[in-house]
Amino acid sequence: MSKEYTVAIVGATGAVGEQFRTLLPNAKFPIKDIKLLASKRSAGKELAIGDKTYLVEELTKDAFEGVDIAFFSAGGDRTIEFGQAAIDAGAIVVDNTSAFRMDPNTPLVVPEVNPQDLAKHHGLIANPNCSTIQMVVALNPIRNQFGLDRVIVSTYQAVSGAGAKAIDEMRQQYKAIETGQEITEPAILPVGGDEKHYQMAYNVLPQIDKFQDNHYTYEEMKMTNETKKIMGDDTIGVSATCVRVPVVYGHSESVYFEVDQDDVTIEDIQSVLRDAPGVVLEDDIANQVYPQAINAEKRTETFVGRIRKDLDFPRGFHMWVVSDNLWKGAALNSIQIAEQMVADKLI
Repeated sequence: MSKEYTVAIVGATGAVGEQFRTLLPNAKFPIKDIKLLASKRSAGKELAIGDKTYLVEELTKDAFEGVDIAFFSAGGDRTIEFGQAAIDAGAIVVDNTSAFRMDPNTPLVVPEVNPQDLAKHHGLIANPNCSTIQMVVALNPIRNQFGLDRVIVSTYQAVSGAGAKAIDEMRQQYKAIETGQEITEPAILPVGGDEKHYQMAYNVLPQIDKFQDNHYTYEEMKMTNETKKIMGDDTIGVSATCVRVPVVYGHSESVYFEVDQDDVTIEDIQSVLRDAPGVVLEDDIANQVYPQAINAEKRTETFVGRIRKDLDFPRGFHMWVVSDNLWKGAALNSIQIAEQMVADKLI
């Protein structure tokens, strides 16, 4: 009889936690029980997963007894505070925050790209940034076939990436505008804390997370550093501009990349992507078929289209990449990490 696993969701009541609750019934490993962990104020709530109802428990260091896999999505501070307790209790932690992504002893994994790195874990595996995940899923098969020298990406990221409160605030702004009411002073975007906040409705914000000393934002540096770590190649040039757009779900990306080989054609790139794991090629300009965020919502795949050759650099190409940021960009990739670990007998 195959082993059954007890799973914990840390941050069960949040936007990503909700997606874990949606996706876990279809996980490709047998689940014995699920523990929902959240803040003290959420403890006692009842939440449905599939056809069962579970009671939310308070997140404490003693909450992980009997847990085999703990999915963390409650902010990096919670992972730092409670992650080791979960590991000490015998759980494998799959962390959806940035707390340990660049830790040299922590694997940073996208199963379609670097599943071999899972074997190097010391109790914790990091789930990459949502915008990084979909980009490397699209780029890795190209890199494997033709090499990869450089990447320049501009993202068009959904508001759900900033959490449920950001979604609510944007919707309230739209409602106020459409009913002729005054908009409440923005309090969420582009970042948290005491910085300035701006209206998201009918707007585009060229800032996601805090600015760094090099004038890039933390989100942009995540994409740069994480791409190199996942692909195991510090020589790849990566530069990002990350932008928040008034879309609820689904990140879109304009990706420019340069391959190593000469004479690579659009058809060559399309052919590789057509058979790539986790990728759906939508690239039929004659019929205006290309990836759209609204069509990627609640889909497991990464969608790629608008593939074209650069007009000036023969090894340069452009493509449009879209994925559901809360599914493949967060909860789904975390579950796929657990599935891969079960399949590889690493749990």
